[in-house]
Amino acid sequence: MITKDTGIIEAVQQHPELLEVFAEFGLGCVGCMASQFETIGEGAGAHGLDVDAFIKACNEKLKE
Repeated sequence: MITKDTGIIEAVQQHPELLEVFAEFGLGCVGCMASQFETIGEGAGAHGLDVDAFIKACNEKLKE
């Protein structure tokens, strides 16, 4: 399960399918140096996204 405290790199390394969700939301986080230490909540929030909606989309992707 993905939460706002899940690390960006941790999430995409364990679940590469999440890259699709990142792309849908316009996040190129994986190529950013900050992704090495930022959480999903921090990264999505820094880009002005609805963090809860992003996390919901990530978890829905994992259910597929």
